[in-house]
Amino acid sequence: MEKNNEVATTQQQYTIQVFSSKEDFETGQRMAQVFAQSTLVPQIYQKNVGNCLIGLNMAFRMQADPLMVLQNLVVVSGKPSFEAKFAIACFNATGKYTPIDYQEIGTKGTDSYGMFATTINKTTGALVKGPEVTIQMAKDEGWYARNPKWKNIPQLMLRYRSASWLIRTVDPGCIMGLHTREEVEDTEYTEFVAENAEQPSVEEQLSQAQEKEKQEANTLEVGINVNDAPISAPTAEPKQEAKEKKAVSKTQPLGKQEMPDMFKQ
Repeated sequence: MEKNNEVATTQQQYTIQVFSSKEDFETGQRMAQVFAQSTLVPQIYQKNVGNCLIGLNMAFRMQADPLMVLQNLVVVSGKPSFEAKFAIACFNATGKYTPIDYQEIGTKGTDSYGMFATTINKTTGALVKGPEVTIQMAKDEGWYARNPKWKNIPQLMLRYRSASWLIRTVDPGCIMGLHTREEVEDTEYTEFVAENAEQPSVEEQLSQAQEKEKQEANTLEVGINVNDAPISAPTAEPKQEAKEKKAVSKTQPLGKQEMPDMFKQ
């Protein structure tokens, strides 16, 4: 009896609806502030109360541990998604089906190699088979070219994809209908890499901004704007020099000068 009460109490702890009432919202905010100050959560949640609050609301709706949800709820190109291994764990934890199993098809090392996931409905005892996924399919859909994981770890990618398709066709509610991270990566891998690249720290950004301002200031001091420069009046020196040159050009050399008539015989 005591054990059942403990289970009920544990389940009741995760029934808070963050956006359903003012009291729950304030409670969720206080919890989000704790997670935002922690280094145990991914970087997108650190010092970001808003992200933590939304992640906590997701955890409460799933009746899952908040830290586990924040650890596995990632954003790829603005789309929230779960890690495939977390989605598999959520499906297996529902208790409605047996743990996911995998069946290989085709020949390893060829495009025909693939896999499909299976499970058994505990209520009906029926075998549930998920869609087949092959390397040829990955190439045809463009996953193989966009995501290098299909080349490096094809067997793991086949397991993740076949499991996620089984989950979203059999019991999508256990992961709130979200796609897995690996599925989103395959369609938007370039954006994912750019979004998750290491960003400079606050100190580095401040230093870069100060250096840029310093360079701009030096450019303004040293640089000369031709359009704004005053137009000075032409000096008389060039004209004077021209007159002197003209006078010299008219003066003939002494040896070529003609003698006056009075000296002529």
